Amino acid sequence: MTIKDIARLAGCGVATVSRVLNGQPDVSPRTRERVLAVVAEHDFRPNSNARRLKQRADTAVPVLVQGTQNMLFAGLVEQVQAHLRDHGRQAALYYLDEDADGAAFAARLCRERRPAGILFLGGTARAFQRSFAAVTAPCVLLTGSARELGFDNLSSLTTDDEAAAFQAASYLLDRGHRAIGVLGGSRPLTQIGLRRLAGLERAFGSRGLTFDLDRRWEPCRYDLEGGYEAARRLMERCPELTALFTMSDVTAMGAIRALGDLGLRVPEDVSVMGYDGIPMARYCVPRLTTICQDTGLMARRGVELLLERMDRGGPPVYETAPFRLQEGESVADLRQSGKRGS
Repeated sequence: MTIKDIARLAGCGVATVSRVLNGQPDVSPRTRERVLAVVAEHDFRPNSNARRLKQRADTAVPVLVQGTQNMLFAGLVEQVQAHLRDHGRQAALYYLDEDADGAAFAARLCRERRPAGILFLGGTARAFQRSFAAVTAPCVLLTGSARELGFDNLSSLTTDDEAAAFQAASYLLDRGHRAIGVLGGSRPLTQIGLRRLAGLERAFGSRGLTFDLDRRWEPCRYDLEGGYEAARRLMERCPELTALFTMSDVTAMGAIRALGDLGLRVPEDVSVMGYDGIPMARYCVPRLTTICQDTGLMARRGVELLLERMDRGGPPVYETAPFRLQEGESVADLRQSGKRGS
């Protein structure tokens, strides 16, 4: 298997494959996914690039981005790159599919490149439990907690997803909504999805209510199409819903389009609550009410934690970033309208 074979199977040029293998950013996410899929399928090891990769290993920090359409990560990537540059480092970006095993990819990077450290943007607990033991470099996970994983070389910085979801659900409940549906996550539940659902269920329980998880939760990918299709499925199954809590702003925007196509108005007929606080949430119609994660803090502190462990070692650190609820125009107050959500 040669680099030309990889290019042929991935349907792109040799130069493009070379840029992907060298971690250069000027490749579209979709093309990068195809190349990496072929590389993984054939267990291709670019020995011809080994010397160049080894030379870059002392300064380039691999940043593994889980999900090619995650707009929260897009903002994080820019800030992470800027902070690394401030410290005289480069970021070698790798875009992985939302469902890919990022820990296994990191283990392969450790074998082939021997990086001084790795930064993860996202990733599932199952993947870390299955594959991270083979990762030898100090690592930091952003937007997920590594505390329960127990690896000596894996620190983390994340939002308290359960507390944030509790506040989001409480906001809906305080405005008279009881028929609330949830979009996002997967079966079986990942760490983030589990904690956000736990926060919602706790908000219901604090009011003596029960959330019907089997009927009113619709899993989907965190992208526009996933939110659109999931919203249509959920509304067809539960037409009584007065509000949707979505596990990402991108999912929320897809859901808003789906509701419009179903002849429903937001928020007059169905309210929508987002999660992430991406800039686009302030410009969609209607402006999205959402949970804002502090991406600036996560990017800065995440880079600091990684460089500290790369330079001085030490035990893993687990930190929590603050969040806030940003009010927009996408949630109706049923108490003022006289409607009742059940």
